Amino acid sequence: MNYVENAVALRRKLHKIPELGWGEFKTTALIIETLEKIPGWKLFLGTDQIGLDAVMGRSLDLVEKHLERAREAGVNPEVLKRMNGYTGCIAEFDTGRPGPVTALRFDIDCVGVEETDRIEHLPNKEKFASTHPGEMHSCGHDGHTAVGLTMAQWIADNSEKLKGKIKLIFQPAEEGVRGGAAQAASGKLDDVDYIFGSHLAMCSPTGEVVINPLGILCTTKLDVRFVGAPAHPTMTPHLGKNALACACATVTQLLGMARHGKGLGCVNVGIISAGECRNVIPVHAQIQMEVRGETAEINDFMVNQALRIIKGNAISYDVKYEIEKVGEAGEMINDPELGKIVAECAKETPECKNVLDGKHVGCSEDFTLLAQRVRAHGGKSEFCIIGATRTAAHHQREFDFDEKGLDVAFGVFSRFVKKVNGN
Repeated sequence: MNYVENAVALRRKLHKIPELGWGEFKTTALIIETLEKIPGWKLFLGTDQIGLDAVMGRSLDLVEKHLERAREAGVNPEVLKRMNGYTGCIAEFDTGRPGPVTALRFDIDCVGVEETDRIEHLPNKEKFASTHPGEMHSCGHDGHTAVGLTMAQWIADNSEKLKGKIKLIFQPAEEGVRGGAAQAASGKLDDVDYIFGSHLAMCSPTGEVVINPLGILCTTKLDVRFVGAPAHPTMTPHLGKNALACACATVTQLLGMARHGKGLGCVNVGIISAGECRNVIPVHAQIQMEVRGETAEINDFMVNQALRIIKGNAISYDVKYEIEKVGEAGEMINDPELGKIVAECAKETPECKNVLDGKHVGCSEDFTLLAQRVRAHGGKSEFCIIGATRTAAHHQREFDFDEKGLDVAFGVFSRFVKKVNGN
């Protein structure tokens, strides 16, 4: 098999069926059906690979709509039934020989943007553009999943040369950093010695690998809901409790709150919505916000400030409030030993031309929560950037990446498994 050609073909197939986080039913079905054709893989699906208490930001309406779309597209109903409403998959290959347990992570969801209709856009030229309006693989996760499935075939083909166990983590809901915590809480990674993940493109051109990406921030995503009481604004204003006014005051204070002196801390309110009609004191208001921090200490400081501001304003305006954590990511802590191994793998990959120790990225990643779980049980973690020249910034409708980056990614991942699980 030509593994790189296989990865490109899979990437294009996946690019046509982008799905938002927790709604990746067609994608998960493709993963399951591909893996079940390859001997030796044991699959964990549905709630077997999800810790239900750690699920965040999962909309039941979105889940049902995406499930129905998968049914209408002819996805095998037995496969959907096995998912039990939860997307993603953890696959395990046991070589039957003593050795380390290695996990490789690949995220599978897309971004909620409409793909460009420009004819020069490669997915349009080659007829593999998104078939789902308002959803697009504009972050490279189609490439990640394709590399993961290609690695499954390579591992099976080379099993006689390997030892220990290899686990492939096909993670749902990375966008909004929602799925990592849930898969970590499943306990399926508690025996893992090494966990390795990567991201395509980002700030790096094709042929570049960044061993220690910088500026990957801790983050907490919060939805805040205020509930007041209705009243006529002139006849009985004293009976009203204004949720909109409370939300506005809260947003102003959140955006102006103190930062931390030890490093970067950010806060953003992306959505505020409120009210019922013009002549009723607003009963309902909602804000969607996030904080980020250079370290866990800074992020926690930002979260605690936000919670005090929300509570204080709710008391001041005499409204009820509810806070829901809908996403979370932690510190990126790479193990130096694994970093050296990945650097060696990159240098041995002919398509890789430049290996950097550090380069600023500026994002958040819930791979960190999977890694945190592995480290808590004595394992080690590494996350790198694998360059793939992009046509536009991530999450933009014109985004695409150089598919030659899949060649580098496959080369690095396969060499990594050879080095840590080779006989």
